[in-house]
Amino acid sequence: MFPASCADPASMTKYPRLEGRSVRTLLKYLSILVLGVALGAGSLWATIRFMSDSQFVMNGPWRTSLATGSAEAGPYLRLVIAVAGLLALNREEAIYFMAATDSSGEPLSGACTYRVSGIQPPARWWSITAYGDDFYLIPNDQGVYSASPANLVTEDDRFVLDVGPRPSGENWIPTGSARHFDLTLRLYNAGPEVAADPTGIELPAIEKVGC
Repeated sequence: MFPASCADPASMTKYPRLEGRSVRTLLKYLSILVLGVALGAGSLWATIRFMSDSQFVMNGPWRTSLATGSAEAGPYLRLVIAVAGLLALNREEAIYFMAATDSSGEPLSGACTYRVSGIQPPARWWSITAYGDDFYLIPNDQGVYSASPANLVTEDDRFVLDVGPRPSGENWIPTGSARHFDLTLRLYNAGPEVAADPTGIELPAIEKVGC
């Protein structure tokens, strides 16, 4: 026979009540933890996505920091490169310019077509790539994500590149169904004038041609 205490109704209901209270307490702490992580992640993402232009130098719609890829890069800039510049090279190998607006200062919209035009930048090799809001390449049926001297039609060292949802011109980067996008201009083995004065070199203009 079982001890009398085991048959006591009070003792039979005591432990379930304690168990229920423990579960509620655990859920409460988990909720607080999840909320804290969500708030922290949101704050971190906003910091990465909307860092002040004071962290960069500007050349028209393009911005860059020559600390990228160097020992002078601070923790926030390193975080930006870790998220938005996967596999970024050091500054001796490549210098990066990013544009989130056109030359008039308006944000780049995936619903519009933009004309990126100018002379080929002073570098041994260069490319222009479009990225979506998530910092990844924009999926498109054409499988075209970037433009470089290897696939651009140029004339007298100048080029005209259209970026938008519909084909136009000889050179085109599709933006698929992206709502917004950024452009990254990479200069590989850039000329010494780029490092000396990145604001003084001629970089491509970005003009909206239609929506």
